[in-house]
Amino acid sequence: MFEQTFKNIDDVLRKEAGCTTELDYTEQTSWVLFLRYLDSLERDRQTKAKLEGKKVAYILSPDYRWGNWAAPKNANGEIDHNKAMTGDDLIEFVDGKLFPYLQGFKAKAESAATIEYKIGEIFGEIKNRITSGYNLREIIDAVDALKFGSQAEKHELSHLYEAKIRNMGNAGRNGGEYYTPRPLIRAMIQVTAPKIGERIYDGACGSAGFLCESFEYLKAGKLSTKDARVLQERTFYGKEKKSLAYVIAIMNMILHGIEAPNILHTNTLTENLADVQEKDRFDVILANPPFGGKERKEVQQNFPIRTGETAFLFLQHFIRMLKAGGRGAIVIKNTFLSNTDNASISLRKLLLESCNLHTVLDCPQGTFQGAGVKTVVLFFEKGAPTRKIWYYQLDPGRSLGKTNPLNDDDLAEFVRLQKTFADTPKSWSLDDKSIDQASFDLSVKNPNGGEVVVHRSPEAILDEIAALDTESAEVLANIRALL
Repeated sequence: MFEQTFKNIDDVLRKEAGCTTELDYTEQTSWVLFLRYLDSLERDRQTKAKLEGKKVAYILSPDYRWGNWAAPKNANGEIDHNKAMTGDDLIEFVDGKLFPYLQGFKAKAESAATIEYKIGEIFGEIKNRITSGYNLREIIDAVDALKFGSQAEKHELSHLYEAKIRNMGNAGRNGGEYYTPRPLIRAMIQVTAPKIGERIYDGACGSAGFLCESFEYLKAGKLSTKDARVLQERTFYGKEKKSLAYVIAIMNMILHGIEAPNILHTNTLTENLADVQEKDRFDVILANPPFGGKERKEVQQNFPIRTGETAFLFLQHFIRMLKAGGRGAIVIKNTFLSNTDNASISLRKLLLESCNLHTVLDCPQGTFQGAGVKTVVLFFEKGAPTRKIWYYQLDPGRSLGKTNPLNDDDLAEFVRLQKTFADTPKSWSLDDKSIDQASFDLSVKNPNGGEVVVHRSPEAILDEIAALDTESAEVLANIRALL
């Protein structure tokens, strides 16, 4: 039922001129879904307060609660369409009253860790792009039918929302900004093995995939009440620069069961590394920072190794933000291992000297849909220099593409062999004494027969051509705008 509801909502949004992509569909679904979730949360709080004989502390004023403006019910528990707004009345209320009211929550919230603050942040960043009150009424009716009551229902909703994020990731050439393949994330988590009580951080969290999957990993065991509170309040931390990704990250974590996510809407790279103190550091860092971006000179001033490459600045940030003994797993473009520019060499030297880079996972072409680049995952522990690096060349035995993505079975051997750093035809070790001390070249060079070549499917090649065409069109549009 839930899956059909999401499809029906997308069908309605396709009628809207302001909604043209998967990104728009997800954004507009998110704010309606969020308000429906708030209604469910308020009801849960109401029930709990009654059981404890306490006064109910409502988040929203009566006029702005879902059951009043969006879905007033009749005696049968069905939406009373005589009372429910629609058409121009609905749009005027949403744009003129509801959004301004919700935007005001940020200023009056007690702290950034509260659900009230998150409400203000979300509605300060998102806009209602639905111009037809009749379309919006259809969407509200559909979302009202969704149930958040049981853990099974929340679990199904979170899976469907993840599917929407995956579709966003496949929609354009910058899809990797929104979606890191979940099997890869789960393998990274299994290797870093976070524990309850440790703080986990992603400074470029996108849709919060690493944080959500870490939550799923940690809550799999039997939790005490104290453990559950620690997971809710003092475990997962993220930062995200882009407004849409920030909103999706909050919604994604909420659907996974974290009520007030510790996600900040900020440009992580504007923070000066010299200001980082011990209290700011984390036990585990998992991330897939954006690469290929160019940062301004004033941003570069915050880093010891000056470079315009966004991913290289993030890697410096992550190394600094780890506690001594902390573990990191970072996705980065594979050219980082061999680039000969001064910044790349200096950064590899920093990583090798300040951290034990114990594992490099070499990912095949097509791991990230539409990205057009190969990536590696760096696994390291801070506090001791690198003595030996274990490489694993991931070879799923097929070309990866939209219809044939990476799966958990593809990574099972890597996770198993990594525990003992075993040598196989696809894995080997490099002693630190074999690393050139001038270039610090860490290229993937399989001594067991060279790099595995996987021939790309026609579909994968066409996907890349389409992505490059989109990029060219954007560049030409920007040039025309300047003429």
